Parts: sequence; C-alpha cells; structure tokens
Amino acid sequence: MPGLMAGTLLLGGVPFALAAQLSSDARAAIPRDVQQMVVIDYRIMQNSPTAMELRGQVMPPELKQLEDALRKSGLNDNNDLEQLAFILYRSGGSDDVHTVGIAQGQFPVEDVLANFKKQKVKATVLRTNKIYPMGKTGMSVSFLDESTMVFGSLGAVKEALDVRDGVTQSMLTNAQVMDSMRSVDSEPLWSVLDEKGTQTMMKQVLGEAGSVADFDTVKKRMIASYYTMNFQHGVRFDMSVVTGDSFAAATVSSLLNAAVLYKKMSGSDSDKAALDDTSISSSSGKLDVHFAATDAQFDSLLKTPMFASMVKQ
Repeated sequence: MPGLMAGTLLLGGVPFALAAQLSSDARAAIPRDVQQMVVIDYRIMQNSPTAMELRGQVMPPELKQLEDALRKSGLNDNNDLEQLAFILYRSGGSDDVHTVGIAQGQFPVEDVLANFKKQKVKATVLRTNKIYPMGKTGMSVSFLDESTMVFGSLGAVKEALDVRDGVTQSMLTNAQVMDSMRSVDSEPLWSVLDEKGTQTMMKQVLGEAGSVADFDTVKKRMIASYYTMNFQHGVRFDMSVVTGDSFAAATVSSLLNAAVLYKKMSGSDSDKAALDDTSISSSSGKLDVHFAATDAQFDSLLKTPMFASMVKQ
C-alpha cells in the first residue's frame, strides 16, 4: 500500500539479493531506546531506477543529511560500503529523537587515518575512542573496527560509543526490538519500530481515520511493528503491526480498510490499481499488510497526487 510505504519508510527502497544483517559490533553500539531503525544492503542500491525514485521522494531531511555527509566525506570513494543502518532513538528519558548512522564494509581504515593525519584533522578523544570530523559536513565519524563505523552529529556519535563501551544500555537489552528484528533481519531491507514509533506511524498512515474514537481505543495496544521491502522482482512490501490481542488487531485492520476504501473513491485510476494490489488482514494479535506491483505500475503510482499527499503527511 503506497501510504504505508510513504509513512513507514525512512530510507527509500533498494533492489536486493542478499540479507542486510547487522554485525554484533554494530548492534552493540545502538542505543537501547530505538524508535525506528532502517537497515539496507547498500551494494546493489543503485540498480533500480524505481527504487531510487522512491528513495528520493520519501527520505526525510535528517537522513538525507547523514547520507550526504557520508558521500561528501570521501569515506566511500572506493565503494567499500556494504550495509547501512539509520537509527532514530531517544536518550536520557527524553522524548526528543536523535539520529545516528552505522556503516559496515571493508574500509581502508589505515589509509583514512593517514589522510586525516596528513590534513592535520584533529580528533575528539572519548576514552580510547577517536572521533573525527567528516570534512565540512558538520558530521563526525568513529571507527569501531576495520569493518564498522558510526557517524552522525558529534553528540550522537559519543552516545553510540557510550553504548558500545557499556556506559549506557544498548539495544541488546530491549527485548521487544530484538524480537521484532528476528522476524525481519534475514531480508535485504528491513525496519523495526517500537511502541511510540508504531503509534506515530499508524496515525500518519490512517490520516483522518486516525482521529476517530476507535483509534484512540487501540492506540496504546500497538506495541511494535516491522516491515520489509524488496525491489528485485517489481515492488514488494510486507508489514506487521503487533497489538498483543485480536480485538485491537481487528480494529486497526477495519480502520485501515476504511482508509483504503476512501482513497479508492477519491483517487485516480493509478491510485485504485495500487490499492487493489494491497491486502490487509489480522490474526493472533497482529495486523499484516502486503503490497506488490510491477516496476511500471509502481512508477505510475509515484507520479500520482495521492502518493505526493501521503509523503507529505
């Protein structure tokens, strides 16, 4: 369903043949209170025009800034990047959301550090860690090892290093997020959202239906969600919302079906065709959504006013 893809996708889709799994070193540097995490296999990222067009439309500014910083820094000049993760998280008991990136690949760390030294780049030292500015991007980077680096604002990088060094808790202690990951991390693109992230996303996706009394009744029962996307053979999107009980799952399913019906009545022929390719069901305390389309069908959908309005939500 196009609205769900626009509402849930922090980083645009990519075509895949391999799974985008995070290493143990990467997982150990992710803060505990993850609101949303998107992980992609970056190696074949640019093979699909449809995927790249979707990515350009739905990637929010904070993630564009992170990816642009990585590109402009020259750290990926030799196409060493294999997996890329973007994490939105909360820290210090606040509801404020911060963003940090983790990149995996075979990086020429010694060459990079030698170049930093040659250019007299001054590192910020945190315990045994060294944090380097990423050129003029305003971002910073620290190498966890030769295959993993963490990047983002200086504050976000420091928080990730605090997590890795055991100063603060990591995602590994968040049972709900880890459980969601086990459902999707064998896929080439996947994302997990916690309770707050799921509630926010579903309210955006439902639009006006998200303001009705039924939504308020089940909102607090939405405890997690996760999705996968694949562009290898057309476009495929699968998402599950965990509610914990059948009543809540059925109620959200009804609201979502009502939103689909409204869009069918008011949308273009391309909108209606896309929504016809969407299936929504619920069982055992879980809402499931599946969408599939050919590249040509999805390319037409990207150009419709309905998709544009959903992206702006």
